[in-house]
Amino acid sequence: MAKVTGIGGLFFRARDPKALAQWYETHLGIDDIARSAWHQAAGPTVFAPFAVDTAYFGRDSQQWMVNFRVDDLDAMMARLAAAGIAVETRAEWDSEVGRFCRIHDPEGNPIELWEPVPGLPDTVG
Repeated sequence: MAKVTGIGGLFFRARDPKALAQWYETHLGIDDIARSAWHQAAGPTVFAPFAVDTAYFGRDSQQWMVNFRVDDLDAMMARLAAAGIAVETRAEWDSEVGRFCRIHDPEGNPIELWEPVPGLPDTVG
């Protein structure tokens, strides 16, 4: 049976797409499609619809939130903070699947950064 094998892209609107793409490249190391396709490291990906009234994304109008896997959350948080980017952490965000923090891009979109626990199983919970 044919099935989806992964996420092929994430597309979203921006007031200034060129500047926003540059921000993602500078601070998170993600090339935009105008330069090259981003090849990500193999690892877990979570696809999870949330309740329409969730407070997890921040503002009520936010319809989506991207979560990026990172290999060293502490180093990433230090680099972002040194660049003047506010980094938010909460103890309740950390769980048996790993550690998390949240930042926002220049257009206010929430970005979750996740350092999975080593050897995370295919099923959790």
